[in-house]
Amino acid sequence: HVRDLLKSRLSVDVDHNYEPEYRVPNDKRKVVKELKAAAARAKEIYLATDPDREGEAIAWHVLESAEMEPTRTQRVVFHEITKTAILKAMESPRQIDMERVNAQQARRILDRLVGYKLSPLLWRKVRGRLSAGRVQSVTLRMIVEREREIEKFEPVEFWTVEADLQQQPVKGKEKPPFRAKWHRYQGEKLALDSEADVKPHLAKLEAATWNVGKIKLGKRTRKPRAPFTTSTLQQEASSKLGFGTNKTMRVAQQLYEGIDLGDGEGAVGLITYMRTDSVTVSKEAQAAAREYIRMSFGTEYMPASAPIYKTRSKSAQEAHEAVRPTGVMRLPKQIKDKLKRDQLRLYQLIWSRFVASQMSPAIYDTVTADIYAGEAATPITKRPYWFRSSGSSLRFAGFLKLYEETSPSDKPADTGKRVPADLKDADLLNLLKLFPEQHFTQPPPRFNEASLVKTLEELGIGRPSTYASIISTIIYRGYVVKEEKRLYPTEIGATVIDLLVEYFPTILSADFTSEMEERLDLIAQGKADWVKIIDDFYVPFREKLAIA
Repeated sequence: HVRDLLKSRLSVDVDHNYEPEYRVPNDKRKVVKELKAAAARAKEIYLATDPDREGEAIAWHVLESAEMEPTRTQRVVFHEITKTAILKAMESPRQIDMERVNAQQARRILDRLVGYKLSPLLWRKVRGRLSAGRVQSVTLRMIVEREREIEKFEPVEFWTVEADLQQQPVKGKEKPPFRAKWHRYQGEKLALDSEADVKPHLAKLEAATWNVGKIKLGKRTRKPRAPFTTSTLQQEASSKLGFGTNKTMRVAQQLYEGIDLGDGEGAVGLITYMRTDSVTVSKEAQAAAREYIRMSFGTEYMPASAPIYKTRSKSAQEAHEAVRPTGVMRLPKQIKDKLKRDQLRLYQLIWSRFVASQMSPAIYDTVTADIYAGEAATPITKRPYWFRSSGSSLRFAGFLKLYEETSPSDKPADTGKRVPADLKDADLLNLLKLFPEQHFTQPPPRFNEASLVKTLEELGIGRPSTYASIISTIIYRGYVVKEEKRLYPTEIGATVIDLLVEYFPTILSADFTSEMEERLDLIAQGKADWVKIIDDFYVPFREKLAIA
C-alpha cells in the first residue's frame, strides 16, 4: 500500500461520514515521488495492480497520492502475468471502479474502528498492549470454543464386531480369508455399548452356520475435484506439502509474479492470480489441457466435453479464474532446474490438480456381500446375524493416473482383505476368527490451519486475500499457539474472548461477521452505500462500548 490510515491515531472522522485520514508512509514517499514524476511526463497512464478489491483500492491510492490526472489514467486488469494476458488487458482499459474501492475502504474503516475502540477496553479490563480485531476475534472465538468442547467431552464406549471368513477349500486348496463387519441383528441396528452387550453374541456366532445371502456387484464413478481456489490450495498444500497458509501464499506469489526460465523472455508468470474463490477456467486453458491429456494419456482419459465446475462460495467473483498454470505445456519436470524446491513442489501441485480436473472420472468395480449367521436349518436371509463385506477395485484410473487428493471422502472403502471374486450366493463359509473391539467416541479435533481456512470459507468469514493474515495475526498476538500443526488457544486468548463475548456477543458471532461480508459485497456491486453500512454497525457498537 502506498497510502494508509495513520497508525498513531484512529484516522477516521466518525462525526463526518467516517471520512478516512490517509497518509503516505515514510518508506513509500520515494516511490510516490518517482511515480508522480513519471506520471507528469506520460501521455497515458495504466494502473495494473492486482485484480481484486485490494488491488482496485491500491490503484486508487496510487492515482490520488501521485496526483495523476484521472483523464489520462486508466485501469487494466489481468489474472496472469504473461505477454498474451497483458496485451489483451491493454485492449480493454477502464476507469477505476469506485464501488470496489469503497467496499475495500469500508472494510478497512470497520476494522480500524473495532481495533482502535476495543483495544483500550482490553487494556482496562485485562492488561495493557492487547488488541482486538473484527474478523480475527471471531476466528479466535472458534478456536477457544473448540478447545472447551474438547475439555468438556466425555467419551462414550461402543463396540464393533468383525469376522474373518473363508470359502470352502477347492480340491484341497485353501481359499484366502476375507473380512466382514457386523451390520444388523434381527434386521435392526443394535447398539453394542459394552463388553457385556457383546459377549452373549460371540458364543452364538462361534456356533453358527455362515452363508452368503446376497452379492451385489456395482460400478462407482469418482469425479476429479475442481481446480484450486485460495482456500483449497491452502488446505491441500498443508496436507500434502506441510506448508502453513502464509508460506503457501508467499510461494504462490512468487510463481504468480514470475520466474526467469532462461529462455530470453525474462520473468514469466507461472500461475494465475492466487487470491480467488472461483473455480472458473478459461476456454483457452481448458482446450490446452485437453490437448495435453489427449497427447499424453489418450482420448479415453479426456471427457467428451470439458467439465464445468460450480463455485460454491456465496460471494465468489466469477470474473476471476481458479488457480491454474498459465501454460499447461510448461511441465514441472521441464522447469525444475529453474525453480527453488518449494516453488517446484507448489507448482507441481497446482499443475497436477488443474490437469486432473479436466480428465475423465475414475471407475471402480464394487462388490457388497451380505452374509448371514445362525442355525443351519433357518433360511439364510432369516438368520439373526447379518454381516457385510464390501470391496472395490479400480477398473479405469481416469484422473487418478495423474493426481490423488488427500483423504478424499468419495473414494470407495476397501477393507484390505478383498471379497473373493468367485464368491456366490448361498456359499457356505468357515468362520476363522471373531474380532470384538472396544472403541470410544472421539472429541472434535483441534483446528489446524487447513481445517480452519475450510471452516472460515464455509461460514463466509474473511476472503481469499485475508485467510492467511487472520491466522498469522492471532498467533503473532499470542492468543493462539501452534503445536504439531494444531492450533491451541492461550490463557490470555481465552480471557480476551470471554470479555469480548460478554460485552459484544453480536460482533463476535460468525453469522454477524458473514453478514458483514455480504454487505461489503453489496457495496462492491453498487447496491449499498458504504457510509450507511458503517453507520449501521458503528452506532450500536458505540452505545455498547459506552457501558462496557
